This record gives sequence, structure tokens and C-alpha cells, in this order.
Amino acid sequence: MTAYLNGSFMPLEEARLPVLDRGFIFGDGVYEVIPVYSRHPFRLKEHLRRLQNSLDGIRLANPHSDAEWSRLIEEIIHRNAPEDQGVYLQVTRGVAKRDHAFPAGVPPTVFLMSNPLVTPPAEQVAHGVAAITASDYRWLRCDIKSVALLANCLLRQLAADVGAAETVLIRDGFLTEASVSNVFLVKDGVLLAPPKNHLMLPGITYDVVLELAAAHRIAHQVREITELELRAADELMLTSSTKEVLAVTTLDGRPVGRGEPGPVFRELHRLYQEFKRTVMRQPAPA
Repeated sequence: MTAYLNGSFMPLEEARLPVLDRGFIFGDGVYEVIPVYSRHPFRLKEHLRRLQNSLDGIRLANPHSDAEWSRLIEEIIHRNAPEDQGVYLQVTRGVAKRDHAFPAGVPPTVFLMSNPLVTPPAEQVAHGVAAITASDYRWLRCDIKSVALLANCLLRQLAADVGAAETVLIRDGFLTEASVSNVFLVKDGVLLAPPKNHLMLPGITYDVVLELAAAHRIAHQVREITELELRAADELMLTSSTKEVLAVTTLDGRPVGRGEPGPVFRELHRLYQEFKRTVMRQPAPA
């Protein structure tokens, strides 16, 4: 696989960073993951806007314009073989003497790589997945897509320990999101989503689902959702760049609704796949 690091393309295994990079020492950096279908980056403008918001959140100047980012992303796609890819990009505050305060005049570290894009297998789409719940003990700026993901890793591992796909998070009695996904639920035919705020990542797929719901007259509300509402949901689903739209059919070992993917999920999954195909039908980039 070919990667990009600070101005040069190279085999991924040859990419090296000094140990004093602040991304390594402090987790002082941000990242994005951009799904690529048939060599077309999905919602690139929206991903770059979120990258800018994350950089603004940590007070780090963007090292590239949107046009420059687009060219780098197109090149990393071109240099890697899969038709469907997940492009990962990361920007850190760079290499400096270990000191908590920001260093002056230090160039940021810019890194990109690509992996084959792995989306949910047909079995999971057809039957849904299991999830558990846990207290959301992460920091209070979850809207920043920070590389400092230790809390997310610990929470995701809770699910892995019991063979579940995700850990759904509750803070002060309200649903926030999951360890690596946004969360939607359905009650009495109405799609419910937690509102964007500092306690959740503003998901790109989250936005697409709400746009599809509005365009196809699926009843929906964006509002705070209590833990009691979460546990009484008729349907529950996860969204992310890699999960796309995926039903949760058991939560903490108990069936969600009838214990199978419900009608709102099936419709949203169908609409999302059709929306995705509009990207794939476009002519491949030169």
C-alpha cells in the first residue's frame, strides 16, 4: 500500500515519524476517514469541512486548501489498487520538545493512507448485530475528531469482550452516540436522532440519513433521547462511514423490538445504497 507523509508518497511500511511528534506524545492531532466507492471519494466536501472544524477546535492551522487536499486524496486513491477504499488522513501539531504548550513555528505532520473499504457483510445487514450500553466517560469535546481515542478504544473493547458489534453510550441519562458510530432509534414509526453538540461527533453518514428521511417523507425528529426511550425502541441502528446504516437487533442481551431489522431500517438501508450508487455511476476520475 502506498502512503503519503509530509510531501512524499512511499510504501506504507517505509513511513516513519520522530518519536517527539506531538501526535505520538500527546495525541495532539485530528483525523478523517473518507469512504471511496468505485474510486470516488464520498462526500469529500463535507469531510473536509469537518476536518476544518476539528482543526479549528484544536487551534491548528489547516496545512492545505480544499483543492490541495482533494488532489492528495485523488492521488492516494490512484496509487492504491482497490476500487473501494477507506482513505485515512491525519494532521498533528508536528515535532517539538515535549512541552504541553503549543510550540511556535513548527510545521504540522500530514499523513494519508488507504485501506480496502470493508462494509457490513450481507449476514449482518439481513439479521442485525448485537450492542451493549455503557456510561459515556469521554472528554467534553467529542465533536472534534481527535486522534486521542483511548476512551473510545476502551469502550469499543467492552463490546468486543462479549462478541458485540458496538457500545452505545449514555451520559447523564441521555443517549449520545456509540464508541465508533452515531445512533438512531425508531419509536412508533418515527426516526429519532440525538442533536449535534459537543458530546457527539457530527457524522457524515448521520447527515445523509437525515437528508434521506426528509427527502422521502420518513417521519423523523432530532432531539434529546433518554435512556428509557433507547431501551424501549422499536428499532435501533448505527451509522458511520464504514458501517453505513446497520441495524442493532439486541441491546444488552435483550431483543430490540421484534429482534430483527425493522421496516424503517430496511427503507433507509435501501435508500442509502441507492444514494451511494449515484456516486459509483459517475465517470471514474482521470
